[in-house]
Amino acid sequence: MTLHPWPLGIVDNMTLGGLLVSMITLGVWAGRHRVTTRDFFLGGRKIPAWAVCLSMIATEVSALTLVGVPATAFRENWEYAQFFIGSFAARVAIAYWFIPIFYAYNCTTIYEFLKHRFGPATQYTASVFFFITRLIGSGIRLMAGSLAISVILDLPIELVIGFFILFGVAYIVYGGIKAVIWTGVFQGLIFVAAGGVTIAYLILHIQGGWTTFHLVATQAGKLKLWDWGPSLHQPHFAHAFFSDPNIVWIAILNGFFGSLAAFGTDQELMQRLLTIETRQKSQRTMVAAPFASFAVLLIYLTIGTGLFVYYHQFPATALPQKLDKIFPFFIKNVLPAGLRGFVFSAILMATLDSPLMSLSASFITDIYKPLLQKDRSDAHYLVISRVSVVVFALLLAGIAYASSFYNDILWLAFKIGGVTFGSLLGVFLLGIFTKRRSNYGNVIGMVTMMVVNGTLLTLSELKIVPIGWTWLVLIGTAGTFAIGWFLGPYLEQGNEVPL
Repeated sequence: MTLHPWPLGIVDNMTLGGLLVSMITLGVWAGRHRVTTRDFFLGGRKIPAWAVCLSMIATEVSALTLVGVPATAFRENWEYAQFFIGSFAARVAIAYWFIPIFYAYNCTTIYEFLKHRFGPATQYTASVFFFITRLIGSGIRLMAGSLAISVILDLPIELVIGFFILFGVAYIVYGGIKAVIWTGVFQGLIFVAAGGVTIAYLILHIQGGWTTFHLVATQAGKLKLWDWGPSLHQPHFAHAFFSDPNIVWIAILNGFFGSLAAFGTDQELMQRLLTIETRQKSQRTMVAAPFASFAVLLIYLTIGTGLFVYYHQFPATALPQKLDKIFPFFIKNVLPAGLRGFVFSAILMATLDSPLMSLSASFITDIYKPLLQKDRSDAHYLVISRVSVVVFALLLAGIAYASSFYNDILWLAFKIGGVTFGSLLGVFLLGIFTKRRSNYGNVIGMVTMMVVNGTLLTLSELKIVPIGWTWLVLIGTAGTFAIGWFLGPYLEQGNEVPL
């Protein structure tokens, strides 16, 4: 393990240190007075809606967005933003389809609804699927931020991953969900500010300013937003329809179902919404959050395009060997002192956000209490909650390190999520929109479609089957719903239950 001289100067160190101390202080302040598991996991359902909204931005954005989106815009264009149309519609649907049910059952985790609606087997399976999806996805997100920090500081990536894991465990174990949410508020504000000053720097240092930025980016196709794909009469229409995820209609469709799964069936994001006192306030927060998230997305797409124009004007400037590192490489080698430390701090803070709180909540509520240790004291469950945070942190570190050898990190997290998200969404939709009882049928459907989607993703990556990864959620949702619906009457006593 080779360590290099610390590349940050005194101004950058003061900026970084000041922001980190502020964040830690806020987390300690927010996490005081928690004495029960309800406080630890739900904040007593007394978190202000506006704070949850900003915290959700920090959770959605993460270091994967701050590093991966500029790299994608640098290499490609703005077509990635097409997915947000369907994503916004999905969040409105979640606000009015999912959230009322979770509040009606007074859920600590959203998988408790599946126990009430179908039975324990469906709940346990969904929780395990969440563990798999969230650990792998968040491991990749942790790797993205760690990669950026390792580039800027010339540190081995395993050392950076270790730092983030230790730091995250410390404030999450102490403060619980309150610390997570209030530090998320601070992070979200820093993300926006750091992105804004980076754009300002780029525009000021591009010869010709905004006019040249727009002209060069347009001529190079970097501002292309819509991909209409081939017409119905062209011979390769069917191949493109199933293999190209950037065609606008496919992007919107898959953005809807992908976000419906990612936001509606994932405890990581829904846990924040469940900390709000009333269902109505939680619904309004869910609808409001995407406006802020979209603004952050546009900021970092603009940074990626600005980097392309900047390096186009200064072709002699060195580029990193892996373009996934383009933004942290620019921060380290181009930005001046002070600004470098501020933008660097944003990426560092984005990496500190982790799924440890939601993983612990799901493990304790969905697995440990009902299966391993029933009827123990709340103090016992609070201790085990903290221990589980540490265990999941170690798993997260291992996954982050393993994923550091993969390119195109922005898409990798989505591809892996597609394997299990469809199974989760299918069983939730079956529970919300039908009266079918299908406990063991659900388990068969979820596992079957996970295997099918895993096989399809592998064949797609090997270029054997020409199918876009975005179809996986749709296939998994439809398959799980259909299998659960069909097998329910044969595996359960009684075909219907009241909603």
